[in-house]
Amino acid sequence: MRVLTSLPQEDLRRVPAAAQAAEAQGYDGVLTQENRNDPFLALGVAAVATQRITLGTAVAIAFPRSPMVVANASWDLQVASRGRYVLGLGPQIRPHNEKRFSVPWVAPMARLREYVHSLRAIWTAWETGEKLRFEGQHYRFTLMTPNFVPPSHGLPMVPITLAAVGPRSLRLAGEVADGVQLHPFCTRRYQQEVVLPRLQEGLASSGRRLEHFEITGGGFIATGPDAAAVAKMFEWVRARLGFYGSTPAYWPVLELHGWGELGRELNALSKQGKWTEMTNAISDEMVHLFAAVGTHEEIAGVIEQRFGGVSDAVSASINSAITSDLPPAALAAIRRIPVQFSGFKTPW
Repeated sequence: MRVLTSLPQEDLRRVPAAAQAAEAQGYDGVLTQENRNDPFLALGVAAVATQRITLGTAVAIAFPRSPMVVANASWDLQVASRGRYVLGLGPQIRPHNEKRFSVPWVAPMARLREYVHSLRAIWTAWETGEKLRFEGQHYRFTLMTPNFVPPSHGLPMVPITLAAVGPRSLRLAGEVADGVQLHPFCTRRYQQEVVLPRLQEGLASSGRRLEHFEITGGGFIATGPDAAAVAKMFEWVRARLGFYGSTPAYWPVLELHGWGELGRELNALSKQGKWTEMTNAISDEMVHLFAAVGTHEEIAGVIEQRFGGVSDAVSASINSAITSDLPPAALAAIRRIPVQFSGFKTPW
């Protein structure tokens, strides 16, 4: 199992040391998010400061950017990292697109499908020299003169992973992507009963197999060197569950467990700004279902019970504000957990 961690993004001067430390400590990859900072810039710094670890966005928001813009940034990151970059994309929910990014909200699944296909069409044109002609309902790319074609470095095509929660987005990820980035608001039961069947449906429709499709995430990890540190992380997860549970897009997970009414209650509390009450509505039982909980000595075994057979990679830190402090022995033990994923298959 691959173990990932987050990069600091608030100050690019911190990135080289953080990326090099993650590599030296034995992490398999570093991730960036699109919250307060741009998701691509820190990866560019990390690419030239490291040699082994993968670099990925988890995730970059797709629709505010033209696929051509993302294609350029991804090409540069793939070259800088010498083939270690993974592009993670997500649609975000409608209010963020319309009110935070000021972009229209139109048929997100169909649009995201075209987004992925258009990226590959652009990269293929650059690599092989064939004429660029992608014409879809949402995106159209037909102009590419030699002056705008970056030089080939003989590297593999960038793998694309998609954020997914509901059945439609999971099927789409299986159909068109090289992997899926599961939200931490997820339980093992949801992965077994919803995630894996829907991914398999998508993969079957495109004639592919799970061996070359990476499943990342699907829950929280609450760990620390001692019981007090674990308890602190446990409460942090409880607060995040209260926050995420208020969002309708994540309610399919609650509905599966018979907690649909809780989601509606959390949504009402969020509109009143009652954040403490939202946290208090989350039981200890729920935290344990959504998270692997244990000290550094225990956590590898707990992660295998919680994520084994349903995830290929886990993130030891959910964002740059809470860094991972897993010791080398714990990292090594987690990395020994067997997975089905054997590597991306991205031929030109």
